[in-house]
Amino acid sequence: MIHPEYNFTSHFMEVGEHRLHYLDEGDGPVIVAVHGNPTWSFYYRNVIHNFSTRYRIIALDNMGCGLSDKPQNYDYSLAQHIENLTTVLRRLQIKRCSLLVHDWGGAIGMGYAVRHPEAIEKIAILNTAAFRSQKIPFRIALCRIPMLGALLVKGVNGFAWPATFMAVAKPLCSATKRAYLMPYNSWKNRIAIHRFVQDIPLESSHPSYPALVEIEKGLKRLRDMEIPMAILWGGRDFCFTADFYDEWCRRFPSAEAHFFEDCGHYLLEDCRSEVLQRLEEFFDGTS
Repeated sequence: MIHPEYNFTSHFMEVGEHRLHYLDEGDGPVIVAVHGNPTWSFYYRNVIHNFSTRYRIIALDNMGCGLSDKPQNYDYSLAQHIENLTTVLRRLQIKRCSLLVHDWGGAIGMGYAVRHPEAIEKIAILNTAAFRSQKIPFRIALCRIPMLGALLVKGVNGFAWPATFMAVAKPLCSATKRAYLMPYNSWKNRIAIHRFVQDIPLESSHPSYPALVEIEKGLKRLRDMEIPMAILWGGRDFCFTADFYDEWCRRFPSAEAHFFEDCGHYLLEDCRSEVLQRLEEFFDGTS
C-alpha cells in the first residue's frame, strides 16, 4: 500500500505511446484535479475522500509523474500536458466540469479552460500561476542550470525531497513523505520533475512561452464569462508568494479569496480541514 489514505482504484489510459494514470471516484458533477511539480494525484487524496460522496473526482498524474509512465524521450512541455489533459477528458466524455488546480496544474488546467470555456463550471485555485512572471526563487533557478540542474534534481533528488519540508509549514509525517517521494525513486523516474523546472518560460524565446501567453490572454474571457472562481492561498509559500495571490485577485476581482497566512505551498497538507471546508462551500454553492 502506498499510503492508508490513498486507497483508490487506479485507471490507466494510453495517451500516445505511453500510459497515463488517473483516479476516477464518485458520482455527480465532475471536478477535475490537476497537480503540479513535484507532487502527483496523492496531493488530492483528502479532496477525493471528502467530495466523492456527491461529486465525481478525476485526478490524473501528469505524464512522467505519480503512477504514469516516465518516458525518457518525451515532449514534457506545457502544451503537451494540456493536450494530455484534453485527451483524458475527451475520452471520458466529460462535457462539463469544474477545475481544482495547484502549482503547474494551474497553467495546465487553465490551458484547458481557455480553450474550452463553455465546458467549465467553476475553478478553484491553490498556490499557482497561469500568467507570465519573472519571479523565480534562487533555489529553483539553480535547478535550471545545465548539467548542475540534472545532478541536483535527478541525481540527488534535490527538488522532490526538499519539497517534503520546504513546501509545508507543518511537518509531514514519515508515511506522507514517503508517499510523495515514492514515484520519484531514481534518476530516470525524476525526468518529469526536471523537465517541469526547465519548462518555466521566463523569456520570449522559451518554447513554452507562446502557450503561456495564450493562456494569460484567455484569462480575460474566463473573467468576462463570470465563471465562479475561488482563490485559496498559503501565505508561507517561498515560490508562489503573495504577489501571485494579489495578481490573481486583480485579474479576477469577483473571485472568492482566502489567504491562509500560516500555511505553505502544500496548502492541502497544512490547512486540510479549513481548506476542505472552503472548497466544499464553494463547489456546493453555499459560500
